[in-house]
Amino acid sequence: MAFTKRTAGYEKPKTAGFKALNLSAFITLPVVLILITGCSNPSSLPLEQSTVSCDGRYTDVLKSCVDGRGMVDYRKLKSEKPEINRILDVFSSLDPNLYNSWSKEDKIAFWLNAYNVKMLKIICDNYPIESQRILRVFWGPESIRHIRGIWDEYKFIVMNEEFTLKEIEQRLFSKEFDEPRIFLAIAYASISGPPLRNEPYYGRRLYQQLDNQARKFLSSPLAFRIDRENSVVYLSAIFHPSWFGNAFLSKYGTDKKFKDQQPSVRAVLNFAANYISAQDKSFLEIENYSVKYMTYNWNINDSSSLGNNQF
Repeated sequence: MAFTKRTAGYEKPKTAGFKALNLSAFITLPVVLILITGCSNPSSLPLEQSTVSCDGRYTDVLKSCVDGRGMVDYRKLKSEKPEINRILDVFSSLDPNLYNSWSKEDKIAFWLNAYNVKMLKIICDNYPIESQRILRVFWGPESIRHIRGIWDEYKFIVMNEEFTLKEIEQRLFSKEFDEPRIFLAIAYASISGPPLRNEPYYGRRLYQQLDNQARKFLSSPLAFRIDRENSVVYLSAIFHPSWFGNAFLSKYGTDKKFKDQQPSVRAVLNFAANYISAQDKSFLEIENYSVKYMTYNWNINDSSSLGNNQF
């Protein structure tokens, strides 16, 4: 994928007072690659990169502020905003020619890390969440839906090109990369979303991480649940055809199983069967049941004291 500066349809953000990073002044090119695609095992790097130490800023932020459940201490994270800004600067300044030389796995890891860092930045910029009295009735006081335009109004620069989170979802995750597990790896900043990993994504072990994400998410009753008494399978709203359900069609679509369901639902069930217990898999494959989607909980995934009342 070649990246070029776009000149139509938007005005390039003003950069008064901003000086482009001179990477050579403080970080070598291999370290940039390591930072944004995940810290690599030195032994797996080419000889000329093998002595480069890992820049651990992003790793440190995640380890410090994200717990094992994927909950985020946003109050603590807010104090890390200068570090987050510096991490985003590295994404901004990467040479597209270097990016285009990477493997598909490194590219996916790059965009997952960029997306998740930007989501953390957006939440920090709006934390604690302020809400209008009338909207609290519908969404509750801690819903991230009170933050207007999270996905399509907050812009940031990647490789000197402007993006929003929604554009990354549509242009990269939905079209360029045929890898639906990506949608269980991005940061949703909400209770019903997949847990945020407390480590970056690494190109060299991306698929292992994505498998782990899928298994962990589907083990949650907020993502997958079987009501055997009433013959109902409940799925996360993330899997709905109007959300990301259709993304599973190309890799997991089937006409051999789940024949009572529409194609995108069959694909999701076929995907889920790889990550659940043998007993649940058997139920999905041979029993008669209806599929329903759970109401999505948009409350912030906050582990700090300001968010403890959501549990």
